[in-house]
Amino acid sequence: MKPIASEAQSATLSYEQAGVNYDLIDPLKVSAQRAAAATAGHLAAHGFSEVKASRGESAYVVDVGPFYIASIVECLGSKAMVADEMARLTGKSWYDGIAQDTIAMAVNDLITVGATPLVVQAYWAAGGSDWFGDARRAQALVAGWKKACDACGVAWGGGETPALAGIVEAGRIDLAASCTGLINPKERLSVGDKLGPGDAIVLLDSSGIHANGLSLARKLVERLPQGWLTPVLPGLSYGEALLAPTVLYSPVTEALWKAGIAPHYCANITGHGWRKLLRHPAALTYRVHTVPEVTPVLRFIQQHAHQDDREAYSTLNMGAGFALFVAAGDAQRTVDIALAQGVGARVAGVVEAGPKQLLIDPLGIRFSDDDLQLR
Repeated sequence: MKPIASEAQSATLSYEQAGVNYDLIDPLKVSAQRAAAATAGHLAAHGFSEVKASRGESAYVVDVGPFYIASIVECLGSKAMVADEMARLTGKSWYDGIAQDTIAMAVNDLITVGATPLVVQAYWAAGGSDWFGDARRAQALVAGWKKACDACGVAWGGGETPALAGIVEAGRIDLAASCTGLINPKERLSVGDKLGPGDAIVLLDSSGIHANGLSLARKLVERLPQGWLTPVLPGLSYGEALLAPTVLYSPVTEALWKAGIAPHYCANITGHGWRKLLRHPAALTYRVHTVPEVTPVLRFIQQHAHQDDREAYSTLNMGAGFALFVAAGDAQRTVDIALAQGVGARVAGVVEAGPKQLLIDPLGIRFSDDDLQLR
């Protein structure tokens, strides 16, 4: 009989075992959406109306007459905890990249509806005032936040910095960002009304884990012989690989519009992994014929968590951070424009008539409508 420790090391580690169960979280989201939808009538008092198709999408859209306004709020999650552990081990502050991660969580959601990001607001809630007393860490957060805003061409409007002892753990910080953007002209609106059979699926590369799946990644460290400093590649530790900043995709979507390409739909591949390709409510089949190379840290997580491909692709981005659904005739030009912005891309699949499902043919994976319930 194998030792108990050995059996634990070889067991599959799922996202639910790491403390995140979407079967419990998603029903609350659906309930909240239904309650929120009942408030839309208040916009009429101001002469405005909501874009109903944006309910359940990554950003909410309001029709204000000559253009649309889109808005979103997102939190970073637990990636800052990895930065804290790596700072303890290396003496380096990683908060410049953490700042980019936080902004990317909001901006990359906002652009899915065709919006140009306009203003970002910050929410930095610490476990006590002493967090802000570490000047080097605090200034790295400020500098990284501004740098990410500059990369996206957005104004940093302001923010909130509460000290929440007893709510946030001492020595920790909870980071979030809201973002407001414009859809102007209105033809840029992308909520899937033009999505249909024959459209191409273009996948944009991720830089690593981004900011989703960190609960799993942090749980996995308990199995690693050198913890956070376990090599993923020669000269690249597990902790350092996890802290690669999330790609900011708005320069790509802005360049596409300037080139005359308006995606029929977009999906930010975050929580729920590749199941996010099923986000649109229409009954369509999404067939993927080409998968991107999996980034080393994600392959490392899959191997050490003993996950099969279906489990890994249902949780992690597995090398693809953003999906663009475009007219077939625009597919290769979309790839070329993304590459010109320094973001890897490929024509990965096609939209077909058929039942709502995602077929990842090279891996023999099928996800159905039942695998993603966000509405």
